[in-house]
Amino acid sequence: MTDPAWPRPRRGYWRYSALVTAILGALVLLVIELFRPSHQAPPDPAESLPGGSTTRAMGVQKTFLEPAANLSLERQLEFYSGGSLFRQAWLMAPSSTTLRDGLGPLFNARACSTCHVRGGGGRPPLTPQEPMVSLTLRLSIPGADPHLGVAPEPTYGDQLQILGTALTKKAGLSPGDDAPEGHGPVGEGFGEVAYKTRHGQYADGDAWELRVPRYSIRDLAYGPLHGDTLLSPRLAPALLGAGLLEAIPEEVVTEMADPEDMDGDGISGRVNRVWDRAQLQVVPGRFGWKASQPNLLQQAAAAFRNDIGITNTLYPSESCTAAQRSCRRARNGRGPGTPHEISDDLLASTTYFLRFLAIPGRRNAQGTEVLEGRHLFRQVGCAACHVPRHVTGELAGFPELSNQIIWPYTDLLLHDMGDGLADGRREFDARGREWRTPPLWGLGWGKRVTGHESYLHDGRARSLSEAILWHGGEAQAAQLVFLNLSRGERQALVAFLESL
Repeated sequence: MTDPAWPRPRRGYWRYSALVTAILGALVLLVIELFRPSHQAPPDPAESLPGGSTTRAMGVQKTFLEPAANLSLERQLEFYSGGSLFRQAWLMAPSSTTLRDGLGPLFNARACSTCHVRGGGGRPPLTPQEPMVSLTLRLSIPGADPHLGVAPEPTYGDQLQILGTALTKKAGLSPGDDAPEGHGPVGEGFGEVAYKTRHGQYADGDAWELRVPRYSIRDLAYGPLHGDTLLSPRLAPALLGAGLLEAIPEEVVTEMADPEDMDGDGISGRVNRVWDRAQLQVVPGRFGWKASQPNLLQQAAAAFRNDIGITNTLYPSESCTAAQRSCRRARNGRGPGTPHEISDDLLASTTYFLRFLAIPGRRNAQGTEVLEGRHLFRQVGCAACHVPRHVTGELAGFPELSNQIIWPYTDLLLHDMGDGLADGRREFDARGREWRTPPLWGLGWGKRVTGHESYLHDGRARSLSEAILWHGGEAQAAQLVFLNLSRGERQALVAFLESL
């Protein structure tokens, strides 16, 4: 089993990197001073409303699950209807509540809100005994299925599911596949993460510390993994503003791509080309950590099937492999005349809810330190990938999302982030070192909504500074500049990010 998430650098690698940093440090500082403008360009007044007219002030409840501010009361009824589906716990079949039975037979959570608490992002387990819930492990072997983007692990499929409907057995702790007909299977296994610590210093002598994760699976219930299995951790992302991201015109995204780095700036964002299950064709991807989903409907449908075990039109089959006999024999929530466990109408209602989640307004956007950080964000080079401003297109049937000036800080493209963040796993056109640029809006509200700080695709970064230090590949130059900023400049840059 291969775990590329714990890189093993060549002997002397870190010593070499430290030497390079020291040599380049003085040059970087000199460049910063030479090109530092005598004044900072004032921010666009529209920046105070990052979601345009959809922007809503963060309420006392501190949640990302509020409707867009420009949504009419009539349209809010459908929004809240979808929100009830987002929060509801699914039940095992058969159940008297036929509209929400069909849980599993293999799954990770009973409701969408389990992983996306108050619409915020997930976190890694806090202890070795805590199961992975809002952090999942994707599984694959070399090769690719043109409709999945990867070749699933033969016995366990393309995602580890820690729970089964044999609820008397804890996940992964009862090996074997001998459940009698009509009874559910046990969970597939217990995912674990262990950390090593990496230490270093900024140019001014301040120390930093990073967690280097290693992932493994114990108590496998259905036999060993394929010898070439790749593990890729994926953290549940915050959900705010997804409808606005979907509304950015496709041509705008493709125009930002520069796969051959023709302008020579070291940034070569690429579009992932993925399978659209409704259109039955390859289209640009824009959702997911590797931009492997084309739209919100398919993103929601995949989550229902992979995380909760709820089949639907786009993912009509259970996630049972040929080796999981009890899973294939288990009861499901399909009844007479209901080919899937969630109807198209209910899936569309959930997608409607996700589409109209509001963006919270910024905090302290005009503060002196925040304005300095805004300037540094652009000067350091962060804005090359975290593109600040976009204008949404004209969406038929969705005037609330149309023609909005928005500030998501993303280009929705794939970028090489270096060996440190690589999972070694291709997903459609996304390579093993590539990740989609995550949007930054709402970043400063995350801890207030969820109660924790977990950044990057697997939550390894416990602060925004740690997240920046993990940037490599195309972002190596920006990371190097950050390493050479003064303490006050680093604090200003973080203050700007926390204002978003």
